[in-house]
Order: sequence, then structure tokens, then C-alpha cells
Amino acid sequence: MGSTSRERGPDANRDVQLVAIVGATGTGKSALSLDLAELLAERGMAAEIVNADAMQLYRGMDIGTAKLPEAERRGIPHHLLDVIDPRDETSVADYQADARAAIDDILKRGALPILVGGSGLYVSSVLWDFRFPGTDPDIRARLEAELLESGPGMLSRRLALLDPAAAAAIGPHNGRRIVRALEVVELTGEPFGTGLPDESSLWKPTSIVGVRTERAELVPRLDERVARMWRGGIVDEAAGLEQHGIGVTAARAIGYAQALAQLHGEATEAEAIEASAVLTRRYARRQVGWFGRYPARWVESDAPDRATTALELVLTHA
Repeated sequence: MGSTSRERGPDANRDVQLVAIVGATGTGKSALSLDLAELLAERGMAAEIVNADAMQLYRGMDIGTAKLPEAERRGIPHHLLDVIDPRDETSVADYQADARAAIDDILKRGALPILVGGSGLYVSSVLWDFRFPGTDPDIRARLEAELLESGPGMLSRRLALLDPAAAAAIGPHNGRRIVRALEVVELTGEPFGTGLPDESSLWKPTSIVGVRTERAELVPRLDERVARMWRGGIVDEAAGLEQHGIGVTAARAIGYAQALAQLHGEATEAEAIEASAVLTRRYARRQVGWFGRYPARWVESDAPDRATTALELVLTHA
């Protein structure tokens, strides 16, 4: 699985071995990571960025994930972007192994890895010593059949009885994660475990910088982001993905599912945009709750000095 609790990387003289930039969608994490990397470079510290957005792992899913084009990455190396075919499925355990390997490689080059993204479980799987239970194909098939037949609501209610914390964290609409939680509960007889391990189990000496925006400012920003996705051609992008072949996870991503519904005549453009906006706002609320439990130090997304503040937080990390 890689290194364990509080283990230092090759540069034992550097207090911080990993920086994580977290926060809700639309708060400007990617831009901050680039600004921070440039400020570090001015001080003679090379930095490289590791993606922690689950959907940005997929090739061809650019518009709906707000993936930075290569020309806008300012020459800073990025890792774990465009590494999965949209037809394929992956897991958090796979991501954990790949991300930790990328981080170790960056450290071996003497650079500082910056983990950036808003997929809470993916980020947590890297930062904490998460271990993932196995799977049972028979249990999984039975639960997925129930999901198809009855929808996520009934399974969510069952999970709420068995593991209230997991049900609250996952929400009633994420059928795939509800199935996985029920599978783990049935396999292990223990709660799925959505909480974070104790702070002392951080994988490496890590500086966590959170980016936040007041909800009154974030909501219109998210709505405009969704509208911009449609103006930018997400429907055409979704059509191309479908023609190539698209797996279950990619097809259910916010924005792409609604664009596909529009393509199939199941929703008007206005309905697709509105549905995507509602789901994006809901997702952002969950992210705020998830990252709010982190031992992070926070910067305001619109603060003119946010990059220098983030740099100070990293350099003064205890």
C-alpha cells in the first residue's frame, strides 16, 4: 500500500512531504495549486501536481470536469489526468495505490507533491492509512440487482439502520456507493467507516490547505459553471463519449448523465442544465461537510493574497 503513518519521504530535512489542496467544487483549487507551485519555484522548491478528482481520471471528460487543458498548466507537471478509458471502471483502492506511487516518484525527484481535488474519499484514501475490504461478487450482484429493481432509496434506508453515519455521508442518491457500503457491512459485520482516522495517522507529514467560498457567493458561481459547460459543448462531448463507449461510472457523472438524457430526448436543454445545477449544488454541500472534518487550515477563495497565505501555511507547517 505504500508508506505508513507519519513516514517521511526521501528529503527528511523538509518538514512537509505532501501538500493537499481541498474544498468544494468551484472554489478555485486548481488555480491555487498552480499559483502555489509557482511561488514555491521562486524559492527554489520544485512542485508537481497530483489529481484527486475522480472524474478527471477519465480521458475525454474535459468540459464537464473543468479539467485544465495542458496549455494552461503553466509547465507544471500534472499526474493522474486522462489515465482511464471512459469505458472502464476503477476503484478508490486502485486510485490510492496509483496516487501514492506518483507521490513517491515526485519525492524521489526532490520535488514537493501537491494533491489537488474535491473527491473526498479519494483524497482521504491518500492522506490517511485507509485499508479497503475485499469484495464478494455474489453479494455485489444481489445488491446491484436490488438497486436496479428498487432504486437507491430503499437501500439507503437499509444502510441507515445498519450504519447511520455511512448513510448520512453517502446520501440517498449515490446508488453505487450505497451498494458498496452494504456489501462491506455484510462482509465484515462492521460499519462501512466514512469517518476519518485520527489525525496522527496521516500518511506523510502533510500540510492540508482548504479553500472555501461563502455559500451565497458559491451558488451563483456553480450555476454559471454548469451553464458554461453547456455553452462549451458538453452535449457534443457526451455524444462522442457514448459513440466511443462509456461505462457506468462515467455515464453517471454530474453533467454527463444530464447531457446524455438531453441527447436521448429524455430532457430538454433547460431541464438538463437545471438538473445538473441542482446536483452540483448538492455535491458542493457534501464536499463542505466532508472537508470540514479535515485538520485543514483555510483560505478564502477570493482573497487577493490567498496564494501567499497558502505558501505561508505550507512553509510554517509544524
